[in-house]
Amino acid sequence: MTVLVPYPTLLSTVAGVFRERGVPPDRAAVAAEALCHGDLTGMSTHGLVNLTRLYLPLFDSGRTAPAADMAVIADRGASVLADARRALGLWSASQAVELAASRAARYGIGMVTLRGATHIGCAGYHAARAAAHGMVGLIASNCGGQRIAPAPDGREPLLGTNPLALACPAGDRPPFVLDMSTTVVPTGRVRAAARAGEEIPPGWLASPDGTPVTDPEAFDRGDGRLLWLGGAPETGAYKGFGLGLLVEVLAALVPGAAMGPLSSVSRDDDIGVMALVLAPSALRPGFGEDAAALFGAVAGAKPADPRRPVTYPGWQEGERARWRRVHGVPVPDELYEELRSIAPALRAAG
Repeated sequence: MTVLVPYPTLLSTVAGVFRERGVPPDRAAVAAEALCHGDLTGMSTHGLVNLTRLYLPLFDSGRTAPAADMAVIADRGASVLADARRALGLWSASQAVELAASRAARYGIGMVTLRGATHIGCAGYHAARAAAHGMVGLIASNCGGQRIAPAPDGREPLLGTNPLALACPAGDRPPFVLDMSTTVVPTGRVRAAARAGEEIPPGWLASPDGTPVTDPEAFDRGDGRLLWLGGAPETGAYKGFGLGLLVEVLAALVPGAAMGPLSSVSRDDDIGVMALVLAPSALRPGFGEDAAALFGAVAGAKPADPRRPVTYPGWQEGERARWRRVHGVPVPDELYEELRSIAPALRAAG
């Protein structure tokens, strides 16, 4: 069962929790929007469920600095290197995108690379901030020193899930937003199945000897390791692993953040983030019209099944978000009660 909670209530509730932990009000509002984005769009594994499981423990352990602001290390106009200084990643990743967008408006392209970041939540949320400016946004984020997935031919874990997201405006339609881990699934999908007591399909996890694993609890026991996009080497795992390394280069090697293969402790500290924003309209006229035409053509393609129209990444999430902004966001009963126990604003609203 679920409880439909008004979206503004969720935002104010989560923002209040962050403010209580010392996050400045304006940053708490952005962080709350970034976290609630998962539930608003249907990617609940990256949403409210992580408030008490991931983000509050970051505060309690001192692994995030609630009032920290990023420090610029090098500024070359179109490109910036900065240290996030352990600020809450839900906010600092968006701060990086906004800075990159301001530079892109001036130069046609803007890049901000961060080291010292913490978990950023849905990468697609941050990338979509560029689309809201009529620009194209690319986010790459490694997992700091965390190592959970080995190379396709290896036994020793080397990298994290290393997400990658790109967003582009699509005219009057929801923006194109591709938000993906470079492993078959992110860890949140596996842990959600474990909490629900459900088996996972073969192809998500494998034992160290390559045997498929369908027990999701094997992941946290250390008996199952995430597979790369493509699954097995024969079906394209090298491409997924290559994308994972691509993210490691862009997000960690470039800014000098922690890198999984070089880390002595597998932990998602000192995360690296790259925010790259392109402003095609600063370089040529007609970009907005062409983008609308491109995604209109995709959405207008003839479907194989008339009951299932052709869409593009971000369309379903955008439509779902539109409905939930009006009617409320479904929150599972257990999670709702968990939030009520820590959030006075939600207790009052409930």
